Amino acid sequence: MDPASSNAPRYEPPAECSERKAAVLRSAYEHLIPGRVQGFHELGIDLVMGQRQGYRFWDIDGQEFLDFHLNGGVFTLGHRNPELVAILRTSLESLDIGNHHFPSVARAELAETLARAAPGDLPYSVFTSGGSEAIDVAIKSARYATQRRKIVALDIAYHGRTGLSGAAGDDATAAFFHSDSPTEFMKVPFEDLAALEKLLIREDVAAVLIETIPATFGFITPSMGYLPGIKELCERYGSLYIADEVQAGLGRTGHMWAVSVWNVTPDILVTAKGLSGGLYPIGATLLSRRVGSWLSENGWGHVSSFGGAEVGCAVAKRVVEICSDPTHLAHALRISDYLGAGLGEIQSRHPYMLKVHRQGLVIGLQFDSARGGVDMMKALYDRGLWAIFAGFNSSILQFKPGFLIDKQYCDEALARVQDAVRVAEKLPKGHAIRLVSGGRAVSGSL
Repeated sequence: MDPASSNAPRYEPPAECSERKAAVLRSAYEHLIPGRVQGFHELGIDLVMGQRQGYRFWDIDGQEFLDFHLNGGVFTLGHRNPELVAILRTSLESLDIGNHHFPSVARAELAETLARAAPGDLPYSVFTSGGSEAIDVAIKSARYATQRRKIVALDIAYHGRTGLSGAAGDDATAAFFHSDSPTEFMKVPFEDLAALEKLLIREDVAAVLIETIPATFGFITPSMGYLPGIKELCERYGSLYIADEVQAGLGRTGHMWAVSVWNVTPDILVTAKGLSGGLYPIGATLLSRRVGSWLSENGWGHVSSFGGAEVGCAVAKRVVEICSDPTHLAHALRISDYLGAGLGEIQSRHPYMLKVHRQGLVIGLQFDSARGGVDMMKALYDRGLWAIFAGFNSSILQFKPGFLIDKQYCDEALARVQDAVRVAEKLPKGHAIRLVSGGRAVSGSL
């Protein structure tokens, strides 16, 4: 429904908003993201970000928030990380986006850094403007390398919203835009190797595309045998293994890449979000020599004017260095254990918190209500902590602590979680929910 039509519900910002904030909310509703503005409003959230620094940001009306959303991991090293800001400023003194047709110092240095940090022999990088495009590159590369068309993914996974990535992910949204292709993009249940083998045994599947820890389903951790089982089936039937590490990668599990927790070596790895340092958009598809052969055979097979923009490459290079530093990886595991102990204490006092899904700093909090993640999102919002529910499983709250947080920050967060649980556990247990407004689904990579 057109929000401008007379039959559409008219969005009105809350009365307590400042005039400035109300004007921004109305403008966003009228010209930008009406379904999203209305959907969040119906959940009691009317947020406009203003100042931001480290792992905190402020609403433009001055309300402080601890950031446990991080925009899906974009801000894994914090908002406006001072070291990364300085690198970007230095880059801007002599560089711009660059020309994607030609070699450049910045792109070559980032590609070498990624190759050294890769899990296994993935010497090639294809730079993109974001994760969805990087998934598209992964799919195209797998199809060319295997001369097969079919792609298998999990039925709970999100891989982006562009053409190929969208078809590989959420069926409902792909169908909404008539972009679904069920004969080429097939889905299997999570943790069901038998279902996967039934598809791979036909030997016509180019690749299995796997979010190492499914984000939009709530970061439920795979069993230790599951991902190695997928890899073994891929090798047996000639399919490639694509690791989608857009959210779980870059040190968040205490390993540079989450697949390393399961000792899996992918044929293709996709990274984005946090690679940007929260400052300049970039994604990357890392390819093995076999899968990346098209780069020699068809040098213009994939071009991206803004992929690997030179002013952002120096930032991304430093991100990789920070996230792969053994000292920082060890810190991620220690601070995860500290947070885990605090969350465990809350859980012991409040059975409403059913389970803490945790692999390093990749955390999902599951509650005893089909919409528990939604209720906790609102309760935490009211207490100055921003986290969002899992778009495909509203009983779970995605809880995304930053890579460089300290114990004091954790203590602040745990106190707010404790208060929020006391409120949410008293609410009626509702039905599962997805972010919808006026019939328009707007859930995504939350």
